[in-house]
Amino acid sequence: MLDITSRDAAVTLARDIARDDAFRAALADLIAFPTDASRPDAPLHAYLAHVAQGFAAMGFETQGYSSDGRPFLVASRIEDRARPTVLGYAHGDTVPGMEGRWAAGRDPWALTEDAATGRWYGRGIADNKGQMLVNMTALQAVLLARGSLGFNAHVLIEMGEEIGSPGLRKVCERLKPHLKADLLVASDGPRVDADTPTIFLGARGGATFRLRLKRRQGGRHSGNFGGALRNPALELAHALASLTSATGALQVPGWVPEGIPEAARAALAGLTPAGGEVDPDWGAEGLTPAERIHAWNSAEILAFSAGDIAHPVNAIPDRAEAVVQLRYVPGIDDTRLAEALRAHLDAHGFADIEIEEQGPRFRASATPVDHPAARFAAASVARTQGAEPVVLPSLGGSLPNDIFTEVLGLPTVWVPHSYPGCSQHAPDEHLPAAIFPDAAGLMAGLYWDLGEASPEVLGLS
Repeated sequence: MLDITSRDAAVTLARDIARDDAFRAALADLIAFPTDASRPDAPLHAYLAHVAQGFAAMGFETQGYSSDGRPFLVASRIEDRARPTVLGYAHGDTVPGMEGRWAAGRDPWALTEDAATGRWYGRGIADNKGQMLVNMTALQAVLLARGSLGFNAHVLIEMGEEIGSPGLRKVCERLKPHLKADLLVASDGPRVDADTPTIFLGARGGATFRLRLKRRQGGRHSGNFGGALRNPALELAHALASLTSATGALQVPGWVPEGIPEAARAALAGLTPAGGEVDPDWGAEGLTPAERIHAWNSAEILAFSAGDIAHPVNAIPDRAEAVVQLRYVPGIDDTRLAEALRAHLDAHGFADIEIEEQGPRFRASATPVDHPAARFAAASVARTQGAEPVVLPSLGGSLPNDIFTEVLGLPTVWVPHSYPGCSQHAPDEHLPAAIFPDAAGLMAGLYWDLGEASPEVLGLS
């Protein structure tokens, strides 16, 4: 007979709640808020007020804040100042709904189910509303089974992650005494695949640059002038080609890390990343695809423009431009990324190309793979799952992890509840329904274990 106050009871209860119609209804309520971060009229405050009710029902005190025009919510439950304090994080904003582009006429702001595939659809279900609800469900299960969490908890929810987290750093600096914690445990991003529990300990940084080259005003006849005038499209194409080798390996000094820590290399051994959608012969030589995504740097051309591709004419274009994005791990000087690119282009004869950094910058940051908190979380997930989880040094994408490591000084452990094919920034964002009870059980086990952990075990002493 199952002890209703045991760890197993908390795990089972979390799974049962996540299978219940009430969970589905709660998820539908979250998705129904059209919290497109790019829209000034998005109901961001209303969404946080709704979420605050859920935390208040679990005995959390809630407080709203504002910074850089964005709202924030902090939910706190302090049980015993002598116990460890865990900070959680989530974001309730989304990318645009992309109405009219979803298959089968789906409304992005309504939870819909495909019975044939077992998938649930809705904007934010994967990024990040569904992941937040999983963690709230796990907290609820521990409270019901134990009567307490066994640790102190803060949960910080922002409404601007999809546009670069404006105000998040300022809020954390302002609230640092209130948010004093020992460890971040949060959920965002994908697992390595839908069925494999995954932990990642940081995130690659991201920096985006627009390159422009203008040679004259107006085009010139490609026959009468061809071969005698500089073609900015060709010049920029050669400049872009110089950024990597012919097989995609970075060639920009200052953009290339010195090496991969052995603990990170060991953690990635044998891993197939990105759901297997990789070209094994592309990228830095001597590295596996997993190392290239989770422990190395990459530069990608996001856009290239010259002339009118839809209606080309017989003319040499007068200008060309491209957008280049660098994803990078800790270990390079990210205060000089633009300078490094400038020096590289100049050295290759492209001094006329203008460089402008654009968009938000995420800094690279990560907790070491062998940190005690990382080992603790991996052991907890393994205990629940019956198999070791995949532990990644860094998420391939970018998150505001650096704010938690640098401003709040916390080790960071992320347990994602999505998967690579979820279409989170595209039409038809979805998750398999089966992932919710699985993830809720894993988090209930982790929260239960945190409630019994000593500071020494977590590496906090």
